[in-house]
Amino acid sequence: MISRRLKLIVSYDGGAFAGWQSQRNGNTIQDRIEEAFKKLCGSRLAVIGAGRTDAGVHALGQCAHVDVPKKNFPGSRWLRALNGVLPPTIRILRAQFVSSSFHARFSAVGKVYRYRIVNSAIVSPFERGRAWHVPTTLDRGLLEQAAQLFHGEHDFASFAARRGGQPECTTRTIDNLRFVSRGDVIELEFAASGFLYKMVRLISGTLVRCALGKETLDSIRSRLQYPTRNSSRFVAPAEGLYLVRVKY
Repeated sequence: MISRRLKLIVSYDGGAFAGWQSQRNGNTIQDRIEEAFKKLCGSRLAVIGAGRTDAGVHALGQCAHVDVPKKNFPGSRWLRALNGVLPPTIRILRAQFVSSSFHARFSAVGKVYRYRIVNSAIVSPFERGRAWHVPTTLDRGLLEQAAQLFHGEHDFASFAARRGGQPECTTRTIDNLRFVSRGDVIELEFAASGFLYKMVRLISGTLVRCALGKETLDSIRSRLQYPTRNSSRFVAPAEGLYLVRVKY
């Protein structure tokens, strides 16, 4: 089949899905987009994402590519057609043709994630499933201090989970970890060339524990200096995590 490579920027509410990666039950973002192509093209096309997001995790700007039949359709026509058959919780924001050398995963040079926390006694119904509700008052100054400890290159073995298979190198570099506080909402924005499995959620959980007085700055420093996957850890809920964008 003669084809052209189509680059997609995808946004989705991950609450109802089992993550990005295709699974047997078919209830993933990748499955739904591939099903949409089958409806439009008559055959299922492989959609390759920049990376996995777990069940319940959202995306503002996931990137994917797919090789579509070579027709004289502009990218905008694919965008309208896909959005016409996808569930409303998945939207294609942009669709454009790119070189066949482009690869959504291997061409990426970095990613940005955001973790959202609502720190109030009562959470708005509009934040349900879209942020971690922490009703106990957090020490925001301490949370910001703790966040600064994660900047730069570290072995993040204490802040990573295993997917299975062979152990991977656990050294990563966080280029920026931005702390933003607006009223009841706290946002942590992570920028790095790469992330380990559940790394952002494990760091976010640690920061909240520190801000609640359940973990000290010294214990965080120790876990970074003497990393181990066997340390006691808390994973922040998936519903607060967003893939903001993929850098190329």
